[in-house]
Amino acid sequence: MSEKETKVTKQETLAALRNPGELYVIMSAATKMPFVKCDEETFDDEIFLYYQMEDAKDKARKLLDEKYVSAVAKLAKEQLLPFFTSLYIMGVNALAVNSGSDLVTRNIPKELPEGKQIVENPALHLTAAYFMQELRKQEQPQMTEELKELQEELLAHYGKGTFLIPVEENGQIPILKQKDGSLYQPVFTDVLEFQKFTKGRPVRSAVVPGEKIAELLMEDVKGVVLNPLGVNVQLQVARRKRE
Repeated sequence: MSEKETKVTKQETLAALRNPGELYVIMSAATKMPFVKCDEETFDDEIFLYYQMEDAKDKARKLLDEKYVSAVAKLAKEQLLPFFTSLYIMGVNALAVNSGSDLVTRNIPKELPEGKQIVENPALHLTAAYFMQELRKQEQPQMTEELKELQEELLAHYGKGTFLIPVEENGQIPILKQKDGSLYQPVFTDVLEFQKFTKGRPVRSAVVPGEKIAELLMEDVKGVVLNPLGVNVQLQVARRKRE
């Protein structure tokens, strides 16, 4: 295919996505987010979109053959803008539409109003998605070499990141009790994940660098849980006194 033909195809695809009629996305059961895959040729991190329900179901069946549990979700017209916006935040840079592929681009403001800060951790969010997809496809989860590499990458991104911490009206930070009884404090990679958790409740957010979170941990807390209503990754972090 010539460069001109490729350009026309992408323009047609993007135009169709603005008013698709029906659009279906493959969702990962492991992360509650769009299933993401690294393209073997381009190395783009892409999600899968389809115009027909049956095509999407067929893709979900193929993923199940690879031990990835997924589901098909229909995107309503009013969901399209927030959905495509969320892709930037989770680190996705390509759309596989009916097996074709188009890049996701974004205009990032060069300057922000004084006192404003965008909290996003796309590299961390993306690595966490890959980590949980691979971990949960196993019947009896074990730390393979691939998972160990992903975990190391995840922890490196965490240490460099900046996060949103929920603070209740009484000044307390919420604590989540896990099935095994262990306690973790929730942290969020971005405002969309934060809003999933607060659901309009009067909870304010504090912006905290990853390296400082250990100073905010309560007693008996084992660490943090990253995006508990999304990737839900538990990271063991040792409590540290403020310097």
